[in-house]
Amino acid sequence: MPRNLQTDAQLRPVDLARGHGLSTQAVRNYEEAGILPAADRTDSGYRAYTPLHARALGAFLALVRGHGHRTAASIMRAVNRGAEGEAFRLIDESHAQLLADRRTLQAVERALRDLASAPAAQAPGRGGTFVGPLARELGIRPATLRKWERAGLVQPRRDPLTGYRVYDEADVRDARLVHQLRRGGYLLEQIAPVIDQVRGAGGPEPLEAALRDWHGRVSARGRAMLAGAAELEGYLRARG
Repeated sequence: MPRNLQTDAQLRPVDLARGHGLSTQAVRNYEEAGILPAADRTDSGYRAYTPLHARALGAFLALVRGHGHRTAASIMRAVNRGAEGEAFRLIDESHAQLLADRRTLQAVERALRDLASAPAAQAPGRGGTFVGPLARELGIRPATLRKWERAGLVQPRRDPLTGYRVYDEADVRDARLVHQLRRGGYLLEQIAPVIDQVRGAGGPEPLEAALRDWHGRVSARGRAMLAGAAELEGYLRARG
């Protein structure tokens, strides 16, 4: 049976705010945004919140940690207007994105392992390799390497005498990594941040710490989603 908000114990905005380190204005803003159910008013015109509002606030803040502010707000608004199916769809989409992030991490790790075990490319005497030999090594067309260059994924220099593209050791590494990720189905715009990380770290080996941190963040987000689900379930039960 639905809770009667008017007969529940009355709480002031400050009562909700204190427990979460929020300002009373933040609590009012959440109500106005539909994240909290609408509050009744006292005879004096003050907002009268209830334990149900406290459960809603706790659920929202827990959802933020796993799903982000925007998605958490959309979930709570959907629940408060009785559109639970919409709320569950939003949660499913967020879980799907987390799974995609986890698979991307695994693909990067596989690509880096393959990169470490690949034989060195044949280089001309002046150091580096030209577009043709590198394309043959990767089993792609030279035009593909030029496309990756336009996307900023490889940055070969130009031979000052011939004007030919020359790929040094770092360029060959980047091209191999792009190739591995493209084989995994990743788009060039998805690959670009990975290449930037490799360059920023000075190569794939120093990325080990970054990958451990990435694993930690993915796991922490998954656990936060579980905690958010538990809080949301409690709020749904309280709503009846």
